[in-house]
Amino acid sequence: MRIGVIAIQGNVEEHIDSLKSALKQANSEAQILKIKHKGLVPSCDALIIPGGESTTMGRFMEREGINCEIRNAAKSGVPILEHAQACAPCKTWRRTGRKNKPGMIGLMDIKVNRNAFGRQKESFESMIDFVGLKEPFRALFIRAPCITDCGKNVEILSKYNGVIVAARENNFLALAFHPELTDDPRIHHYF
Repeated sequence: MRIGVIAIQGNVEEHIDSLKSALKQANSEAQILKIKHKGLVPSCDALIIPGGESTTMGRFMEREGINCEIRNAAKSGVPILEHAQACAPCKTWRRTGRKNKPGMIGLMDIKVNRNAFGRQKESFESMIDFVGLKEPFRALFIRAPCITDCGKNVEILSKYNGVIVAARENNFLALAFHPELTDDPRIHHYF
């Protein structure tokens, strides 16, 4: 198995460490690739797109040809995990009813409210329930968005104070928090 981590911005090394921990706990092996240029995405069995500034990431991924490869991988059923940070409503999330920014991939049928929990100084952590996990998960919210609306095929996986912070649609897992910044690999194992 090959898992690609888009290595343009965000907590790339932290995602890799979480993946290694999840694989070790599952007694599984995988090759983990850092992806900065086109050509590697088609060889991956799963992808992680770390959070980052959406305009910068989107433009770079488009320029490098990575967006097209991600779209093709998504259409073929490759699992994709993505979470948001800073100004980014997740790059694969389709902001239904609004035109996507240049470089946004738009794969999930959800609406997103950017920075829903406030600015950097309002960042926080909280225990949340997550469908498929037996025990609550310590979620870190850093300038996090929330999901305000979902299409009929989107499964809500977690809420914080009644607000959607994790969802799944087919092979896409969207998170509004940072599981890679904890020492708990359960979200990566779930993925």
